[in-house]
Amino acid sequence: MTDELFLSFEEHPERGQQRRRHGMDNNRGRNNKKKKKKKKRGRGRSFLALFLTLFLLGGLAGGAYLGYDKIKSFLVTPDYTSAASSAEVEVEIKQGSRGVDMAKALKAKDVIKSEQAFIEAWEKNSDAEKIQPGLYKLRVQISAADAITMLLDTKNRLVNGLLIAEGLTTFKIYKLLSEKLKIPEAEFKAAAKDPIGLGVPEWWFKREDGKKESRSIEGFLFPDTYEFPKNVTAKSALSMMVERFMKVTGDMGYADAAAKLNISPYQALIVASLAQAEAGNADDLGKVARVSYNRVFSDKAVAEIGTCHCLQFDVTVNYSREMAGKKAVHSSELTQAELTDSKNPYNRNAKGLPPTPINNPGQKALEGAANPPKGDWIYFVAIDKQGHSAFSSTHTQFCKDNTKAVQNGALERSSC
Repeated sequence: MTDELFLSFEEHPERGQQRRRHGMDNNRGRNNKKKKKKKKRGRGRSFLALFLTLFLLGGLAGGAYLGYDKIKSFLVTPDYTSAASSAEVEVEIKQGSRGVDMAKALKAKDVIKSEQAFIEAWEKNSDAEKIQPGLYKLRVQISAADAITMLLDTKNRLVNGLLIAEGLTTFKIYKLLSEKLKIPEAEFKAAAKDPIGLGVPEWWFKREDGKKESRSIEGFLFPDTYEFPKNVTAKSALSMMVERFMKVTGDMGYADAAAKLNISPYQALIVASLAQAEAGNADDLGKVARVSYNRVFSDKAVAEIGTCHCLQFDVTVNYSREMAGKKAVHSSELTQAELTDSKNPYNRNAKGLPPTPINNPGQKALEGAANPPKGDWIYFVAIDKQGHSAFSSTHTQFCKDNTKAVQNGALERSSC
């Protein structure tokens, strides 16, 4: 059978070729089908790849947009548009506030959306520096720029101001505050019993002359114009004045200046009050302070005057009258017994400086006491109607100055 099979192929070679061709044709058909399937698969894969590419690009674009939007929100300072609300709120701008301080106060009351927005608006507005301390009625949720505009408009300022003049005693100040703020004087007197509670540091009452500390609020109620909030109390009003005093003396370096004079800041404050009371002109405040130091501390002054290390000022006696509930009077109305009462630590001949300041001196008086001009003056007298004084170191010259004062109409008669 093998031979026959073999022969059959040889005997009919065309059949073999046909069979081979038929086999090849079958293979070609199968190959063509596979190619078609591959083409279809290739087209499907290409479409899928294209779809995925577009999808990814779209996603990236969308993500990029969202990311940009988020970044943009970080880069743009949050700020209101001023159209959100018409509600109003009261905001206090404290003395000495800068742009940053105002921003915090406004943000806390929801006037502005962010502190940074206000700071940026502040830097763009050259008039922002003109904003005054005080209580303001402002709209909530407004733009930072509009907030500055409203603060610059005096119509939005709730004014409750009061001028405290230089050289007033606490007793006069209590009366003024009571009349203005409609608070009983008794409440101010009660609050004043605790100066430390009002903001005066304990070290301020130290003395270098061996005298007992006397913790009085006298001298610490800085003279200035104050605008008190509507809900002010006696304690908060006095605290505002003490705070102003501490700020002014702190900026002056008052404690350091007093140390250079070998005295305590409190003693310098006492001398400032004496100068405020005795000087008839601001130009003479420092010189009167120097006279005070010379009379109390200079042995030469003791030899010249022939008495003691004492001031011999009538103004100290008048202060003791106010402490006793009496009115201050002209020196000519003070009796000799009253002037020299040994039981009164404020009498003319009391040794050294008085127990407390005798009024509330202003900044120039404070500066004069902290940095007095050099001089050996012991006497002074007003020589003109403008209040200028002549200063001298001898009684002889003092009498000549008295004569000049009478001639100029500054004195009715000489005190020599």
